[in-house]
Amino acid sequence: MSRCDMCGKETELFLTDVEGTNLNVCGDCSKFGKVTRKINATQSIRTRRSQYGNIPEEEETTMVIITGFGNLIKNAREKLGLKQDDFARKINEKTSLVHNLESEHHEPSMRAAEKIEKFLNIKLIEEVKLEKSNLEHKKSGAMTIGDMIKLK
Repeated sequence: MSRCDMCGKETELFLTDVEGTNLNVCGDCSKFGKVTRKINATQSIRTRRSQYGNIPEEEETTMVIITGFGNLIKNAREKLGLKQDDFARKINEKTSLVHNLESEHHEPSMRAAEKIEKFLNIKLIEEVKLEKSNLEHKKSGAMTIGDMIKLK
């Protein structure tokens, strides 16, 4: 017998469409979706392995604002001969924002950084690859919310 994907009960399972996702659920949990068919234990395991087992790990990336963005913005603005007021009007932002960005008191939002990049023809946003953290899990079985709280 296999475990229900929703409640964890060990019993006979049914392949059920629950809100657009196919899950192996018990009879009690099958009421939350539309039952496709009854499955036996070997089908359940085979389905899970084919769905999740051979997924290649992709590198995660994120977009960040480069360091030294203030001087970069100021130098590019001055090359164009614009004052902070004029530059702020052209990119439809407040003068105080431009001042705070150039003095690096505030980091620009992604939207603001994209506008500034486009107008000044400079690069403020870069893509950074995230390193995967290897969390050691001492006990066997699935990680619970309680385990996550203890890690932090």
